[in-house]
Amino acid sequence: MNEEESRRNGDEDEEEEVDETGYKTVKDALLFAIEISDSMLTTPPPSSSKNADTLSPAFAALKCAYHLMQQRIISDPKAMMGILLYGTEASKFYGEDETTRGGLSYPHCYLLTDLDVPEAEDVKTLKRLVEDESAESDILKPSKEPVSMANVLFCANQIFTTRAANFSSRRLFIVTNNDNPHSTDKALRSSAAVRAKDLYDLGVVIELFAISSASHTFDTSVFYDDIIYRSSPVDPDAPAYNPSTLSVPDQELKTGYVDGITLLNSLLSSISSKSTPRRTLFSSVPLELAPGFRISVKGYLLYKRQEPARSCYVYLGTDRPQIARGSTTQMADDTARTVEKFEIRKAYTFGGEQISFSPDEIKTLRNFGEPVIRIIGFKPVEMLPSWANIKQSTFLYPSDDDYVGSTRVFSALYSKLLKSKLMGLVWFIARRNAAPVMAALIPTLASDENLSGPQSGVSPTGCPQGLHLVPLPFADDIRQNPPMAHETPLRAPDSLIDAMRPIIGQLTLPKGMYDPERYPNPALQWHYRILQALALDEDLPEKPEDKTIPKYRQIDKRVGNEVTDWGKELERAYREHKISNPNDTTMPVKRERPAAHGDAAASKRPKAEPGVMPDDAEIRKLWEKGQVSKMTVPHLKDWLGAKKLPLTGKKADLVERVEEWFESR
Repeated sequence: MNEEESRRNGDEDEEEEVDETGYKTVKDALLFAIEISDSMLTTPPPSSSKNADTLSPAFAALKCAYHLMQQRIISDPKAMMGILLYGTEASKFYGEDETTRGGLSYPHCYLLTDLDVPEAEDVKTLKRLVEDESAESDILKPSKEPVSMANVLFCANQIFTTRAANFSSRRLFIVTNNDNPHSTDKALRSSAAVRAKDLYDLGVVIELFAISSASHTFDTSVFYDDIIYRSSPVDPDAPAYNPSTLSVPDQELKTGYVDGITLLNSLLSSISSKSTPRRTLFSSVPLELAPGFRISVKGYLLYKRQEPARSCYVYLGTDRPQIARGSTTQMADDTARTVEKFEIRKAYTFGGEQISFSPDEIKTLRNFGEPVIRIIGFKPVEMLPSWANIKQSTFLYPSDDDYVGSTRVFSALYSKLLKSKLMGLVWFIARRNAAPVMAALIPTLASDENLSGPQSGVSPTGCPQGLHLVPLPFADDIRQNPPMAHETPLRAPDSLIDAMRPIIGQLTLPKGMYDPERYPNPALQWHYRILQALALDEDLPEKPEDKTIPKYRQIDKRVGNEVTDWGKELERAYREHKISNPNDTTMPVKRERPAAHGDAAASKRPKAEPGVMPDDAEIRKLWEKGQVSKMTVPHLKDWLGAKKLPLTGKKADLVERVEEWFESR
């Protein structure tokens, strides 16, 4: 049982104290700033392509924000999100409107959704706006005079300062197709650059979603290069700047105007890649190359199975659902007295007696030293077979936070391991009170490296360059292969292999590589979909969307005839093998279906337990006392099989048939 399973099952004996100093709590606040103009509200021209855009850029951005808000209300319930429309004729900001005061602080800026944790009503309001085209004449009506970008950025500054002052990740998404909003006014351009610098100093990352059209390509050098900064000065781990213009081989992708890529899908894919905060698994474990020679590294978990997890409890006893805060109190069984923490002692059973230990003694027993990654030797990488990787690996990357020069030493170690085709054997303690493990330190290799033997470090999925810490298995972790019936495995004839070649060629994935991002976990998505329907008071979906189901029609169209021919070739090869090897008993033989009911019952009868089955007189006595349920399932099935009665069902069904048989006699 690994550490996660022990903690999940509540095993107190294996409980470990987690050092949370290396973890970083990421609070995310995301504000959409969507421009409203005549061009942003213009639908694309009609196209014969089935993937052509049908929504205007503004509605596509609002729909994208709606889907993202839908996802975050379930997946990240503590994250904040807001929507600011600018360039609108109407104005609204924190209780202000055109009727309450003469001069608005932020004219032509409409705060559609305040920066806060999304609620069900906010999602429903945004959904109505997206689906109701009549709302275009009210909220989404463009202003006749241009809006000041300095005013928009200053409005966003006040929203972040008021609603998310202490958040470590604050991002402003600007969605626009106007690359030069102040072409004739240098003062407004300079003022906007100053406001952008204020947001940068505040720690807000501005990300631009530039929308190009078939007649105009968005040029960031005209205005937005002075607005967009490449990173955040406050949070270096925040998502780096990544323009929304995607790229494909030998072709520049203009958002929404390339075959196969719609405006909505491109915006959703870009925003989805930014909405996941990055965090380290550990950041304070040193890498020790020799006694007294250490460098600092950070550990990341690149791949991990994601499962449904409860993040909080929700109390539904009031009109408005609220997040419940739980507390645990331990009480004595006899007196119901509250037991204090210092009164609890852990004990181990040894020799029939319980030996208790104090908390300090427990910590001493579990202490194997401070967290460290200590290199104890080197071995050729060919010595590590592929089956030795039974647990998830940890990706290491250098950091100069604790030891200056760690990056240079790490680079030299990586280059030496890669050049000499070596791996490091390390003694790894992940955190305090954790059990030490032996692990292999393997460099990430390029996919075109030619190595003899197992290529344990090759990453065909484009893994980042660095070192991987692979836990090595103990002898008990390795299962022995079943005994082989032949000294050498049976080899398929060449005719059967040749018949399989066209099938493999037609069903190979593009570029021969599996992309896990194209196949979301159907069970996890179904779980989130049910939660989303319950949270938003929607109708429950009928069936889940499963993209892992094979496309049987395409498979039949591509290789239907080839598969049939291969099946015939397999039958012919099997008959030839039986003729040439008549005494071979290892080949699977199809068993005939038993005709008689008694024979069928005997074939499905489980192995009888030791002891003699009671006769009818003894079972009648049990029936009269109401104790038929005390009989074992094999004895019940044996008795029912002798009486030609059905054997299906659970034990309660078997007991009921026995009782009905005696009642009818």
